[in-house]
Amino acid sequence: MKNSERQKIIVRTSALGIAVNLVIAIVKILLGLAAASLAIVSEGINNASDAASSALTMVGTKLSAKHPDEKHPFGYGRIEYLTSLVVAMLILYTGLSLLKESIDGILHPAVMSVSYLAIAIVAVSAIIKFVLGIYTMRMGKRTGSDALTAVGREGRNDSVFSVVTITVSILYLAFGFSLDAYAGLVFALIVIRSGFGTLKETLSNLIGKSGKKELAAQLYREIRATDGIIAAADMMLHDYGPDAYSGSVNIEVDHSVSIGDAYAFIHDLQLRIMHEYHVTMVFGIYAVDTDSAESRALRRVIGDFVRAQEHVKSYHAVYIDPKTGKIYCDIIVDYALKDWETMRKEFAEHMEKNYPGCELELTIETEYV
Repeated sequence: MKNSERQKIIVRTSALGIAVNLVIAIVKILLGLAAASLAIVSEGINNASDAASSALTMVGTKLSAKHPDEKHPFGYGRIEYLTSLVVAMLILYTGLSLLKESIDGILHPAVMSVSYLAIAIVAVSAIIKFVLGIYTMRMGKRTGSDALTAVGREGRNDSVFSVVTITVSILYLAFGFSLDAYAGLVFALIVIRSGFGTLKETLSNLIGKSGKKELAAQLYREIRATDGIIAAADMMLHDYGPDAYSGSVNIEVDHSVSIGDAYAFIHDLQLRIMHEYHVTMVFGIYAVDTDSAESRALRRVIGDFVRAQEHVKSYHAVYIDPKTGKIYCDIIVDYALKDWETMRKEFAEHMEKNYPGCELELTIETEYV
């Protein structure tokens, strides 16, 4: 999806959310005050919070679309993550405020004057909020906007709580006892839980989570399918906002290929990745010998070691220096392996059996995406 199209979807969805939530918030707050219903007032306050969250999402999207400049050469895409952080804090604040009001309502219950008309209005708003919430979540996932997804999730939760509010109100009209404050308490806890979930996801994005597995897999397939490239490893992807990445990857190229020929297919691949995946990719090159019997034998020896190890996922960059006889190799291990030095020692012992007196240059690393 193009950035311009993505921005239009987020802004349009946010504008719809602002309009609908403001109308519902005003109606519910006035209705709740008239009926002395803490649950209905709580819903109205939360709808107002949703409208504010939608406004923040819209502003954040607009700001994140600013063109790169000298101070920010990779653009302003990460502003969306900051927007999501503010939205999460707003949701948490709303939840904590509702929690306080609900506890006060339990300790000091008020007499309700709810009517069936009020219940009908809440029911209609619940249907509207449910449809809006599902639509907003769908647009959030489609555009990769955490803030929009969070707002949609809140809208869906609002509709669920409205069912509780309706049930409590009907029970009060039918039997005369009120569970209004307890319903507000449950809703507050749901809102707080949602806020913490959004906060956790946003902080993970800001810190730099390993959440690009699908994109990395697509890039690896694209790279490995390119004529002239034998293998690829060590990919790093740096997130500068949704659909804005820079990255690096090491590729293996036959040592007999000229620099000019390598440049031709690597540059073509680089442009293809930029246009199709929105990733600015830098390539590191390993020159490998795939023809000589000596090189094939070395790969077999290293492959035997790798297959016998539980925590080794793959190996690459195998090379024998023709002048010094020094052997180079990189192995990729999983995160469960804590003792890298023992692994290094075992590899050295394995190689010594097959290549007595050899000098080794072993690099142990993990996958970065």
